[in-house]
Amino acid sequence: MTKQRILFDTDPGVDDALALLYLHRHPNIELLGITTVFGNASISVTTRNARFLAEAWGIKAPVHAGASVPLNWSGAPHPYPVHVHGANGLGDYPIAQEAREEKDTAARFIVDTVRQNPRQVRLLAVGGLTNLARALEADPAIADLVQDVVVMGGAFEVPGNVSPVAEANIYADPKAADRVFAASWKVTAVPLNLTNRTVMTRQDLAAASEGADAAMQMVAALSQGYIDFYLQWGEAGMLVHDCSAAVYLTDPHLFATRSGSIIVLEDGPAAGMTVQRLGAASYSPNEWDQRPVQSVCVGGDAAGILARIYAVCRGSSAEPSPKS
Repeated sequence: MTKQRILFDTDPGVDDALALLYLHRHPNIELLGITTVFGNASISVTTRNARFLAEAWGIKAPVHAGASVPLNWSGAPHPYPVHVHGANGLGDYPIAQEAREEKDTAARFIVDTVRQNPRQVRLLAVGGLTNLARALEADPAIADLVQDVVVMGGAFEVPGNVSPVAEANIYADPKAADRVFAASWKVTAVPLNLTNRTVMTRQDLAAASEGADAAMQMVAALSQGYIDFYLQWGEAGMLVHDCSAAVYLTDPHLFATRSGSIIVLEDGPAAGMTVQRLGAASYSPNEWDQRPVQSVCVGGDAAGILARIYAVCRGSSAEPSPKS
């Protein structure tokens, strides 16, 4: 079976680490590169974290630092969620390397990689969408050269996790998100509608890491504070946001999707709200008519998604699960 060629845009981030391990371990994925963006921590920290994980796990894909602030931003970015991901972005797991400034090369790397592999690259973005929007700005033609884009982000008719209407990754840069959903490439959003159902308990994570190798043990260790955060909000365990989007790449049959054009509100108290056009009703000509039809995962087999994550990240699944 031909391997899927994946570019991973990320802001590590505890749940990003689990997603990276999944991509690294899946037998049918070729990880072409890792691009980093601000979000769960500053760009210097998320890039340091990506390099740390790649080195620890023997990942050969290059790491490219990206955007440090949202598009057209004149102030400081939103406060980093240290209460969720720890002061160092990885649950305060001990990291020897110091965070440092790096040249912003992510958008250029995305463009070059897509150009070198036309219609072969799938983009998986699990942070703010600034790097993807800047890649589009640099070379709009890549929208027709990418195989597709999978985004962990959005809250469609469900409460957000950083405001009553907004999910964190979309809220990080609403303008960038709107540009990504408005482009001609095929986009599938894996939003809170689905990820709020993929709950990994402390006991399940312990069972998955018991007897596993050092990489899975590391994921379990750096996830403990993340689990604590969700427990205090009444969840049974941590919500598996980013790795659920990674599973969509390999096992789309586990997800239920719907289609419709998408607009992201950019300003005001509803900034970051994701709205999808539903139904076939006709209206007077408006902006919706200019938007491409995109997909949103509104449900799925949460137990199946979690089982897939456990199997792949433990290294105990050499083949993809059968299609149902």
